[in-house]
Amino acid sequence: MKVRIHRGTREIGGTCIEVEDEGKRIVLDLGLPLDTDPVLVPVPGVPGLNEPDASLLAIVLSHPHLDHYGLVHKARLEVPALIGEAAWRILRAAAPFVRSGPPLGGRKVHFVSDRMPVRIGPFTVTPYLVDHSAYDAYAFCIEAGGKGVFYSGDFRAHGRKAALVDRLLNCPPKPIDLLLVEGTALGRGGGAFPTEEDLVPRFAKTFERTEGLALVWCSGQNIDRLNTVWKAARKARRGLIIDGYTAHVLAATGNRKCLQPDWPGASVFWPDNLRVHVARNNLFHLIDNPTWLRVYPERLAKLARRSAMLFRPSMLRDLEKADCLAGASVTYSMWRGYLDRDHKMTAAFKRWIGERKIPLHQIHTSGHADVPTLRRLIRALDAGTVVPIHSERPEKLKDLAKNVVLVNDGEWREVGGG
Repeated sequence: MKVRIHRGTREIGGTCIEVEDEGKRIVLDLGLPLDTDPVLVPVPGVPGLNEPDASLLAIVLSHPHLDHYGLVHKARLEVPALIGEAAWRILRAAAPFVRSGPPLGGRKVHFVSDRMPVRIGPFTVTPYLVDHSAYDAYAFCIEAGGKGVFYSGDFRAHGRKAALVDRLLNCPPKPIDLLLVEGTALGRGGGAFPTEEDLVPRFAKTFERTEGLALVWCSGQNIDRLNTVWKAARKARRGLIIDGYTAHVLAATGNRKCLQPDWPGASVFWPDNLRVHVARNNLFHLIDNPTWLRVYPERLAKLARRSAMLFRPSMLRDLEKADCLAGASVTYSMWRGYLDRDHKMTAAFKRWIGERKIPLHQIHTSGHADVPTLRRLIRALDAGTVVPIHSERPEKLKDLAKNVVLVNDGEWREVGGG
């Protein structure tokens, strides 16, 4: 068995890994690189993605983040995809709200489940459900030709599903000849990250100190964070107003233990841009859900003092028209780099809050493994060779283990070859 990383040896995002044995191949993730034009970027040069090649058996997707699945729709439809069922439902729920069309390109999809091995040609692929900011995220053990490869995908151990990673590390698959481990956090400090539960009192305190509407800018697909915000809102005795897109994502999890749009205290707001999109595309069924309490713009001012509200910059005009910003605050809850980058939307948002003197708070924790967790994973799997991926500072992994090998995009590496 041999492995070739097409993208990811020295960058975060756009992950694509090719695995070959006995002349047959699979691809692990097919992601869209960060900060690139999704229309112009080509798929990596994996034989069979663009042209017919029967040796390419499947695309195995670790989780529903664009930097891991965002180029699948450009690959040939004859190549099937494997993904978690809940992850697939989330992508399907989000699809009507985006312009790119079906995210998996309408191809045949097979669902994977925690620790249930799947046979694909000469490969046995065993998924391991892990903790990550994306819902239904997996690591994979790939076995073929008497060798074992473990691909961590994106993971962490400080979210609401940390017990999954503890279970993996307490009973890891063995033997592993090659570990492909994400290193997003390398070079960003060596300490432990705050847990999702650590964020609850911080959010609650911010909500309590906000006289008016407490706005929270976070990803509508970060289910852990949405549950954190919900818990904080309840602690601060506020309701939570969810936008229509996020409501459909939450419902798609199929998990009644997670925040749902029909819970008491939750309500759904449809911003103008979403309502226009629904009308233009005849998607009225998305709005007509009798179990969801709908909030109309004229009600926002009255609800402001006792509500937290999920927010994104595309809603600026909605909030202005609703005249609901007296005493408001905004809490930014994503990676700081998105806020700092030179982007038209971000610049407009900063100018908007500055002109209105709306305070901006930042409360966040990473969706990726901190250094102590990376060290735990490396020790537990005890792989013959460790290769860092999904990192801008892969060389920093050498501080954690002696058997780290740095590779370049496009290089084949024999598994177990030393």
